[in-house]
Amino acid sequence: MVQEKLMERDDWQQRTELLLGEEKMNRIRNSHILVVGLGGVGAYAAEMICRAGVGRMTIVDADTVQPTNLNRQLPALHSTLGMSKAEVLATRYKDINPDIDLTVLPVYLKDENIPELLDAGKYDFIVDAIDTISPKCFLIYEAMKRRIRIVSSMGAGAKSDITQVRFADLWDTYHCGLSKAVRKRLQKMGMKRTLPVVFSTEQADAKAVLLTDDEQNKKSTCGTVSYMPAVFGCYLAEYVIKRL
Repeated sequence: MVQEKLMERDDWQQRTELLLGEEKMNRIRNSHILVVGLGGVGAYAAEMICRAGVGRMTIVDADTVQPTNLNRQLPALHSTLGMSKAEVLATRYKDINPDIDLTVLPVYLKDENIPELLDAGKYDFIVDAIDTISPKCFLIYEAMKRRIRIVSSMGAGAKSDITQVRFADLWDTYHCGLSKAVRKRLQKMGMKRTLPVVFSTEQADAKAVLLTDDEQNKKSTCGTVSYMPAVFGCYLAEYVIKRL
C-alpha cells in the first residue's frame, strides 16, 4: 500500500521517502537549514541536504570561483570561473528542487553581522563550513547562545584517508590544527559547551602545508584531494538529516 502510494506520486523524492518514511520526510520538508561557507565542504553538505528534500535553506559565501578550486569544489568549472559561488550553487540547487525556498547571501560573514544573520530567520539547524577562525568561532558562539543546533566542519586539508573521518565533540578531537585553534578561541570567549564536529584522526601531511600571505584571513594553504572535502560535506549532511 505504502509502495503503491509512493509510485503513484511519481515524485523525485520518492526514493528518499521509501527509506525514511512520510513522517520524517515531512519534517525535512518543513525545516530551514543555514549553511555558512560554500567551499569544498559546505557546497557538498548543502547539496546533499537539498537533495534530501529540505524545504528551506539559506546559503552564505562571498567568494568567487577560482582556478585553484577546480580540484575539489562543487561550483568550480572553467565556465564558472570568476562567478559567485553562492549564485552558481543557487542555480544548481533550484534546478534540483524548484520548490525549495532558497535565500542566497553572497556576503563575507564578519563578527558584527553574525547576530543579524542568526536573528533573521528561524533555523532548525546550522552547518558551519567556514575555514577562517574568527567568523567560525563567532558563529558557533552566537548559535550556542541562541540554542540553535549546529554542526561544524574541522580541517580536511593536508589529509587523504577517508576511513579516518569521524564525528566527535570538539573537545575530544585530535590531530587537527583547526580544532585546536577553535577550542582555544572558544575558551577565551567563555564557551565550552558540547559541539558536534566532523574531523579526521589522520595526522596532517606537513609537506602539504604552505605558509601564505596572499589569501584573505589565512596564514597557510593546505594541499587537498578531490574526494576529501566532499566526504566531510556528506558527513555534515548526514548529521543534519538524521536529526531533523
